[in-house]
Amino acid sequence: MRVLISVTDKTGVSEFARGLRECGVELIATDGTSRVLADAGIEATPVSDLTGFPEMLDGRVKTLHPAIHAGILARRDIPAHMGKLDEFGFVAIDIVVVSLYPFVETVARGADRDTTIENIDIGGPTMIRAAAKNSESVAVVISPAQYGEVLAELREHGVISQPTRDRLAARAFAHTAAYDTAVAAYLSGELGEEESAAPEYTIGGHLIVALRYGENPHQHGALYAVPGAPGGVAHARQLQGSALSFTNWLDVDAARRLVCDFEEPAACVIKHTNPCGFAVGADAADAYRRAYECDPRSAFGGIVALNRPLDEAAAEEVAKTFLEAVVVSAITPAAAARLAQKERLRVLVVERPSCAAQLDVRSVDGGLLVQSIDRVRTDRSAMSVSTQRQPDEAQWRDLLVAWRIGRHVKSNAIVIVRDGMAVGIGAGQMSRVEAAELAVQRAGDRVSGAVGASDAFFPMPDGVETLGRAGVAAVIQPGGSKKDPGVTAAADALGMVMVHTGERHFRH
Repeated sequence: MRVLISVTDKTGVSEFARGLRECGVELIATDGTSRVLADAGIEATPVSDLTGFPEMLDGRVKTLHPAIHAGILARRDIPAHMGKLDEFGFVAIDIVVVSLYPFVETVARGADRDTTIENIDIGGPTMIRAAAKNSESVAVVISPAQYGEVLAELREHGVISQPTRDRLAARAFAHTAAYDTAVAAYLSGELGEEESAAPEYTIGGHLIVALRYGENPHQHGALYAVPGAPGGVAHARQLQGSALSFTNWLDVDAARRLVCDFEEPAACVIKHTNPCGFAVGADAADAYRRAYECDPRSAFGGIVALNRPLDEAAAEEVAKTFLEAVVVSAITPAAAARLAQKERLRVLVVERPSCAAQLDVRSVDGGLLVQSIDRVRTDRSAMSVSTQRQPDEAQWRDLLVAWRIGRHVKSNAIVIVRDGMAVGIGAGQMSRVEAAELAVQRAGDRVSGAVGASDAFFPMPDGVETLGRAGVAAVIQPGGSKKDPGVTAAADALGMVMVHTGERHFRH
C-alpha cells in the first residue's frame, strides 16, 4: 500500500506519516512535505523519483505527470489498467493526502493580485479529484482532521473500508467545489461582476458551525462562510451566551442590516426578522431606549442591534429586559462587564463589514433564485411630490427614516414614524390596507402628525385613507399604480403630503 502526501498545512503530518509507516504503508511525498518528514526522521520517496522530473516553474508543476495520475486513476479490477502501470514502470497509489494552497486565507489577508494568483492550487485539486473518482480503490484525505479516522481503520483492519472511502470522496469533491467557487468569486470581484444571470452559478464555503437544528428540531442546520475575506454577521465574535440557533442567526442578520442603513445613531429590535422597534437618537443609549418604546410587549425576547459602539449607558438600557441577543460593531469594557451579568444574553461583535458584492440567494424546489442585494435610495432629488402640499424638513427627515425601515419589513409593509422613531409597523399582511390598519393600531395616539411609508405602491386609495384618517400627515411610497391619480386625490382631500420614490422594496 502506498500513500502520496502533498500538504500545505503541515499540522500533524509527521505523526500521521509515522502512523502510516507503522501500518506498513510506503510513503511518497512532494519536496516541501519530504523536508518536514525528514526533519522528523521519517523517510519518504520523492515524487521526482516517480516522475523522473524535478519540480519546476517555481513549484507550479510537481505532480502533473502520468506517473502520478495513472497510479491514482488505474482501476485495480481492470487487468489492462494494471498492465499499463507495469508497462511504463508506474506504481499504484492507494491513499492521497493533500491540503490545498491557502487561497481563501490569502484573499482574507488582503494580498496583492500576483500573490493571490500564485495561491490558486492546480496540482492539488487535480490529485484530489482523481483519487475521489477512483474511490473504489483509493482513499483521499484533505484535512488533518481526517488523519485519526484513517489511521484507526488501518490499525484495526489493515485497509480503509469502502464506506469510508466513499465518504472521504464526497467530502473531497465538496472541498474542491468550494475552493473553485472562492477562486471564481475573487476573479469576478476583480472584474466588478455582480450579474446574477451568468451561465453557471456556484455556491461554496467552509463550515463555520453545525447548529443544534434548523428552524425546527426535526430539521438539520449549519452555518457556512461565503468566499472572500471573513466579515459580516457570520464571522461575529461572540462574547457570551449560548450558541445561536438557526432563527437567531436570521434575526441577528436582519437587525444588523437595518441599523447599517443609517449614518446617525440607530437601534432596532427584531422579532422573526421584522423590526418591532426602531429609532434614531442622540447616542446609542437614546436610540435603543426609543426603539424599545416602539413596542415594549413585542420587544421581550427580541434581537437588538446598534450601529454605534455599545457603551455602559446603552448596556444599562439593554439589561433592563429579557433579550435573546445584542449585536454591535464594538463594545466598551464597562459595557461588556455590565452585560456579563446577564449570562443568558448573547453578545455579538461584528468587527468587519460584509462584502458589498454579496448576492441574495434563496432556494426553490429544484433551483435557486439569485439577485443582487437590495439597496435603498434616499436622494430627495430623485423623488417627486404628487400632492398639493409639500413636506417640510422635519417631515422629510421622518419620511426618509420610514422609507429605509420599510425596506427591512416583510411585504406587505407599512411603517409609521414620528420624530425618528417607528411608532407603528404593519408587516407581512396579505392586503396593504390591512398592513396600514395594523400599523395605525400599534401607533395608537402617537399616529397624530406622524409620517408613513409603504414598500410598494397603493393599489387603491383605501390604504392612504386609513393612514390619513388616523392622523398620518405625510406618506412616502414608490408610485407607479394605474390608480395613482385617485390615491393622490385621496391624500389631497385629507390634507396629506405624498412623495413618490420611483422604486419598490418588496421583501418576501
